[in-house]
Amino acid sequence: MAKVVNIRETKVADADARLAAIVDSSFDAIISKNLNSIITSWNKAAERLFGYSADEVIGRSILLLIPDHLRGEETEIIERVRNGERVASYETIRRRKDGTLISVSLTVSPIRNSDGEIVGASKIARDITEAKESERRIKLLMREVNHRVKNQFAVILSIIRETSKRSADPQEFEERVRDRIMALSRSHDLLVTSDWSGASLFELIQEHLAPFGHEQQINLSGPLITVQPNAVQHLGMAFHELGTNSSKYGALASDVGKVVVTWQVTTTAAGQNEIQLVWDETSVPHPESDAGESRRGFGSVVLKRVTPMALSGSAILERSPGHLKWSLAAPLEAVVVPHVTEAEQMPTDDPSFYM
Repeated sequence: MAKVVNIRETKVADADARLAAIVDSSFDAIISKNLNSIITSWNKAAERLFGYSADEVIGRSILLLIPDHLRGEETEIIERVRNGERVASYETIRRRKDGTLISVSLTVSPIRNSDGEIVGASKIARDITEAKESERRIKLLMREVNHRVKNQFAVILSIIRETSKRSADPQEFEERVRDRIMALSRSHDLLVTSDWSGASLFELIQEHLAPFGHEQQINLSGPLITVQPNAVQHLGMAFHELGTNSSKYGALASDVGKVVVTWQVTTTAAGQNEIQLVWDETSVPHPESDAGESRRGFGSVVLKRVTPMALSGSAILERSPGHLKWSLAAPLEAVVVPHVTEAEQMPTDDPSFYM
């Protein structure tokens, strides 16, 4: 009989040892406490998660980990445990040894003794800080996408309205609207590639002039600059209009002509950093290039008003036979990607510019 008892005790001891090994090697923090909220066990994952060693916390209240404004949770948990309830996984905040707050997912279950009496609770805590951060970033991105979609709708409506005023027939109207919407799409693609962080000014210009060909007649010169999303959209529209005009009436309409685009960062007399950008093209005078302001609709609006206003700057558009020059000056912080927080990088472009 004694031998049977010994075998049973051995099996129980082995089972306890296996259970202890599982708890100790778990990636989740596993903590037990009595019904007075006093910590009775603490595994290695709990030490990694909360920063306390087992010697520091065993015998102390679990309230050590709970922020003051959430201590009511513990009273409710203990009450439910006393009633034999298992507290299903829920998300909350806990405090580490260094005082930092972390997001955790908790599951709490009653602990019973050999007589079936509830004597405490077992708590499993999982760090969900990264998941919560990912969730926050997704929400931020969705807000930005929502904003930009609305802004794009405003731009497209303006394109349709302005283009319709100066289109002689439906086919011309369709072609111009399509080309301008495709220009918006090219800027959008650049931003998507960079996760909406911005785009190289050099690449932006190349992307918008590529459809017109004559690359050997285009010269780009300036420092390496990463343009912020708002500026990418508005400068992209400007380069599309300049390229379209040049391909019809200017330097890119034939093999004779030249487009020179330069940009530089300067300091104004008031001590403000400013970006100066110049599009300068020379060509053989085209009979339709000086047909009058009546032919100049949305493109002139973009170059003279929309783009400079969106960048808090100013622009001058000069035309003469065989020559077109567009000069833009804008504060550097309105164009170049700043070193700021994500919240501050939220788009500020104003659809009213197009109305």
